Formats: sequence, structure tokens, C-alpha cells
Amino acid sequence: MTQTPATGYRVLARKYRPETFADLVGQDAMVRTLRNAFAADRIAQAFIMTGIRGTGKTTTARIIAKGMNCIGPDGTGGPTTDPCGQCEHCTAIMEGRHVDVMEMDAASRTGVGDIREIIESVHYRAASARYKIYIIDEVHMLSTSAFNALLKTLEEPPEHVKFIFATTEIRKVPVTVLSRCQRFDLRRIEPEVMIALLQKIAGAEGATITDDALALITRAAEGSARDATSLLDQAISHGAGETTADQVRAMLGLADRGRVLDLFDMIMRGDAGGALAELGAQYADGADPMAVLRDLAEVTHWISVVKITPDASEDPTVGPDERARGQTMASGLPLRALARMWQMLLKALDEVAQAPNAMMAAEMAVIRLTHVADLPAPEELVRKLPDLPLPGPGDGPSGGGGMATNGTSAGAQAGGQVRLHGVARSGGGSSGGGGTVQALALDADQALARYPTFDHVVDLIRANRDVKLLVEVETGLRLSAYRPGRIEFVPSENAAGDLAQRLGQRLQLWTGNRWAVSLVNEGGAPTIAEARDASEAELKAQATAHPMVQAVLNAFPKARITEIRTPDKLAAEAEAQALPEVEDEWDPFEDD
Repeated sequence: MTQTPATGYRVLARKYRPETFADLVGQDAMVRTLRNAFAADRIAQAFIMTGIRGTGKTTTARIIAKGMNCIGPDGTGGPTTDPCGQCEHCTAIMEGRHVDVMEMDAASRTGVGDIREIIESVHYRAASARYKIYIIDEVHMLSTSAFNALLKTLEEPPEHVKFIFATTEIRKVPVTVLSRCQRFDLRRIEPEVMIALLQKIAGAEGATITDDALALITRAAEGSARDATSLLDQAISHGAGETTADQVRAMLGLADRGRVLDLFDMIMRGDAGGALAELGAQYADGADPMAVLRDLAEVTHWISVVKITPDASEDPTVGPDERARGQTMASGLPLRALARMWQMLLKALDEVAQAPNAMMAAEMAVIRLTHVADLPAPEELVRKLPDLPLPGPGDGPSGGGGMATNGTSAGAQAGGQVRLHGVARSGGGSSGGGGTVQALALDADQALARYPTFDHVVDLIRANRDVKLLVEVETGLRLSAYRPGRIEFVPSENAAGDLAQRLGQRLQLWTGNRWAVSLVNEGGAPTIAEARDASEAELKAQATAHPMVQAVLNAFPKARITEIRTPDKLAAEAEAQALPEVEDEWDPFEDD
């Protein structure tokens, strides 16, 4: 690899910047296309390079510019993909001082005025080179007016003008510009290629760095050669001659990969105490809580991919011990648990980023993760339902604390899957269980007899805490006819259009039996709310007619009756507040 001559120290990202296509790593498809285009003299009038940071977009633009203007050491050469690096044009472009190769940063020069300068200068031939080349970096930052001003010149430039654009946000470039350019998508550099590049640079610098440390740098660079060389530069200085994985991990603020796997294993086993202790130990050793959670998310993703595609474990950035542990975890953990872990970690990362104390937020996230790690799967709950006892025949909507009835267990009610119990028992009955056969033989009329009046239905709605449905029933339903399992009503003016349908669905869900809920046109009684209001109005009228109340109202004309507490209401409140009776209460004065 050709080293750029320099005076004094230069960072590795600049010192080992590729000068030819042979030095450019990880972009074989683009290099092949450009080599063939130069060989066939089919050089496009405009190129656009796109890709993530540090993959060589601007570097490729400069190599193309050198190749177009290179004349060879003897001054007789033509356009080539292997610029000599010795002629006056190669040297001037390499040093950034060539008068015919103009670089513009669109991030700082975004206006139409900047583009107008280019448009006015393209008509003049190159001063000394073969082509006048305009390199515009971060071209997506140009304004809409600037793009529009450039279109005509970009479509029909003079023969001596070439444009080379670079951008990380290709979607922000207008399609009218893209259609006038030859596009190259620069790929992320593969881990194997990146590690080989870093080893070559470290050897050239005379530095000793372990393979595990290079793997950490490669993983942190995420496919960016510039990021990788910058981290390598920092790691060499950090290691002072010999750099290990522990030093790189400390430099990056990462937790030990093996310890991250230990923490992951504790979480998936539901060991909250061990997981918190391990998290605290990593924090004490300098690991950032956010970095630990990111590592957990990365491990979760990796194990999930290994479970689906076992070949994914052959990652060069993963050591043999980690690979073996990952394969073991992938074979033993269900994909459902891994997917849940991934979703909760994504939410935890947002919480830690916003929390005033990142460590506290990370600890709370670990507690949640360990709590849900051993939750049974829905299919396991269904398999266990046949073993649950049936409720007694006297259990009703109010007797069991408002829980579900007709063979519906408390656990099923809490989970919202009321009818699963009956389905599970149907399967159990076919295998010969005597109790399950009796459950299947329950008569619907006998089950619905628990709700002899409509008031029992209202109590059932109230017991299941469906406040919205309770309010709609009390205000929008004028009962016309009722018998257990069938309700006919006249809707009030403000009743919801789907009240009958939702009421039937809820009652079937809570009781396990079908309910026929239908609308009629006449015969409806007042709604519960209207009856309640009428009762309160009657009580207020009786109170207002009392001589003593009239005397008070006469003395205080603006006074209003706000509440009436009847003897029955007072007795009910007293009973609710009374202490429960204790059987066999000890009396100190009672003789033994």
C-alpha cells in the first residue's frame, strides 16, 4: 500500500488512505466496473458514490480524478485506473492543490449561488489537465434550487468536464440528479477484510496488537475503514507498544464479551440477584450501563440469528469460546423468549438514555428482564388448564370476588382467555378423565340460572370492571324483556350503535355461554340512570317539602340540596366501615 508522504505525525486514517484502486478494500464490484469502463473508454460524465461513513466515497472520487488526468511518469499516458502517483497531476491532486480538480463541501456551500460559480466556470477548458473535475461531497445537502440550477449542466456538460458526487443520504438526492449519474453503492467492509487491513497497518507501524483486540475494533467500526483505522490509532497509543483486548475494551467502554454472556445467561435463567451483582461488577470495572445493554441486545440478536441460521456462528469477530456458548444458548432458548428479550431491551435502551441515573434505569431493566424470563408460554398454560379445579356450583359473579364463572378459572380470567378452560377440558375429556366429562355435560340453562334478573347482569359487568360498558348499559339501555341468556331492550337516544353486539360478546366471554341480545322498538323501561335520577329527584322533593328544610332555604335563598343520606344508606356505610367479627375472641374476665 502506498504511503502518503508527510512531515511530522499524521493520523493513520490519512497516512494509509488508498491512493489507487488496488489499495481500495472491500469494493471489488465498483473497482471492476470502473476498470472495464476506463479500458473501453466509456467514462461517464457524472458519478455518484453512496454508502455509510468511512467506506471510501471521497477517496474513490480522488482516485478517479487522478486516473482521468494521469499522464504517466513519461508524460505520454492516458486515462487509467492505475494512476502512477508520480506525474505532476497525480502529485497535485494527491496534495489537494490541483487547479482543475475542485472539491466542494455541499454541507457548507448549499445555495444556488455556489452552484452558479460552477455553471459559469465549466465553459472554460482545463488549465493544465485533461479534464476539469468537480467533486461535491455530501451532495444531498444542496438546496432544491441548487439542484435545479445544476440539472442542465449535469445533463449536457462540456466534453472536458466531469462531475463526481459523494453522499451518505442517497434518498435525499432528487431522482432527476440520480438519473444523470452513474451510481456506485459502496458496501460495508466485511470483518475478514477489515481485520486483514488492520493487521497490515499495525505491522507497517511496528505495533503489536492481539487478534481479539482487532476483532473488538472491527466490531465497533461497523464496516467503516476510517473508523477502524482511527480506533486502531487510538488503541496503539493506549497500549504503548502491545495492545490487548482488555485494553481496547477499556478504551471503548465495553464490557467483557464473556461477562456479557454470563449476564445474559443469568437473565434468561431468571436469576435476578446474580444478574444485578454482575451488572454492578461490570459498572465498577468501568463499563457504561448503556454499553452493557447494547451488548445484551447484540448478543440477543446474534443468538437469534444463530438459532435460525447455524452458519451465522462462524463470525471472525467472535472467539471460539463465545461461539460454542452462543451455539449452546441458541439450541436451548426458545425463539419466543429471545424475541421478547429483544423488544424489552429496545425499550430499556430508550429509558436508560432518558433517565437521570443510567445505572438505576439499567438495574430496573434487568429486574424486568429476569422477571419475565421464566414466564410460561401460552401453549404451556393451555396444557395446564385441565389440571385446575372447577369452581363449586354456588360460585357466582359476586361470590368469588367478581371472578369468571361457568368453568372459567381465575388464571384464565386474569389473562383474558376465558374460554380456554372449556377447550382444554374438552381435550382432557376425550382421554377418559371423569371430572372433565361432567364439565362438558354442564347444562347451559343451569349455568345461566345464576343470573335470574338483569341486576345480576349489571353486577357481573361491575365485577369485571368494564367501566365503559357499565356506563353505556346504565345510560343507553331501556330494558324491555329479560330472561337468563336473552336480553331485549330499546336503545336510548345517546346509546352506542354496537351496544347490543358488545354486550353479548362480553357476557359470552364472562359466562362461557351464548347470550342473545336484541333491539326492540317499544316497551322499554327507564334506564338505570334515569331510574336513579328519578329516585334522587323524588327524595329531593320530599326533603324540600319538609318544614325545617323550607325554613333553611328561606333563610339562605342560594342554598341547594347536594346530597341526601337515607337511613338505609347510613346503615350500609356503617356496616362497610365496621371491624370484622372475631370468632372465639379472648375475654380476660372470663373464667377458665
